[in-house]
Amino acid sequence: MATTKKKTTGKRSGRTESKAERASVSNAPEKFTGFRPAALTFLRGLARNNKREWFEANRSRYETEVKRPLQVLVEEIDARLGEIAPEMVGNPKRSIFRIYRDVRFSKDKSPYKTNAAAWFYHRDAGHAVGTAAVHGGAGFYFQIAPGECIVAGGIWMPPAAALKTLREAIADDHEELRSILQQPAFKRAFGTLSDEAVLKRTPRAFDPEHPAADLLRYKSFTVSRELSEDDMSSAKLPDMIAKQYATMLPFVRWLNRVLGLPAHSRR
Repeated sequence: MATTKKKTTGKRSGRTESKAERASVSNAPEKFTGFRPAALTFLRGLARNNKREWFEANRSRYETEVKRPLQVLVEEIDARLGEIAPEMVGNPKRSIFRIYRDVRFSKDKSPYKTNAAAWFYHRDAGHAVGTAAVHGGAGFYFQIAPGECIVAGGIWMPPAAALKTLREAIADDHEELRSILQQPAFKRAFGTLSDEAVLKRTPRAFDPEHPAADLLRYKSFTVSRELSEDDMSSAKLPDMIAKQYATMLPFVRWLNRVLGLPAHSRR
């Protein structure tokens, strides 16, 4: 008995993806999955070989293992800040600090930083930090480095005019700031203000017996907390960081309000 072959149409079974669907997949936001161990390995190598020749020979490792994951992390933290602190923003192009050191006025002529870091800033302010931040305000900081993985926040070494404004606000009413710094959750997370830049004496414009004399001596107003190297490799790192920033938020908002940078309820 002769058998008949089933005629095939040449079409694949199942639905074929459209061009639009393929494009939407390719344009989907990259997901942060954690820094790979190679990120810290690169930074350790850079600390041992802080020379242009070594960096250029290993630039692709920096771009792939350090810079790109940090850019994705900034994007994810920015999304979370949109919920907890809409006035604070992160931008992969503006938030990430350059790897190159400014050696013009330094005895240490090593050309590269041995950490990777990002700054989240008030959207109405510039994104610069320190004495160069003429229009800057308080913000949030993140750093990955061997043995120095940290989250931090506040305002570091503000310009003279901003520092004067902060000190005058403290002299007029220090109780609100002190209350924020003494909140149990805040103290558990961050301890006390960093004492890396504190005058030995009260500034001449203020009474040495002022009840806020201890706060008036600060030249920077920052707090920080260490994270583990294991935390760096976790896909949950954006949530960990956002949680710390939320605890830090009343402190950052107090500083910004004094500097004329208000909180916002939405973006």
